[in-house]
Amino acid sequence: MQSKTIASPCVNVCYLDEDDICQGCYRSGTEITAWMRLDTEARKQVLAKVAERELASPFVTTVKP
Repeated sequence: MQSKTIASPCVNVCYLDEDDICQGCYRSGTEITAWMRLDTEARKQVLAKVAERELASPFVTTVKP
């Protein structure tokens, strides 16, 4: 059984802030660079960090379901 690939969270708004976090997808520069080489579990771990960063961002004004 083959698992589905987790798609990149990239939204084509690529701007790394002073902390090396993209303000479009909330991944670090290192996470962005490594994404294509990560397995499913590692991608899930990155997405968990992305969710935390997004919630902590002062730019987020809406709550996603």
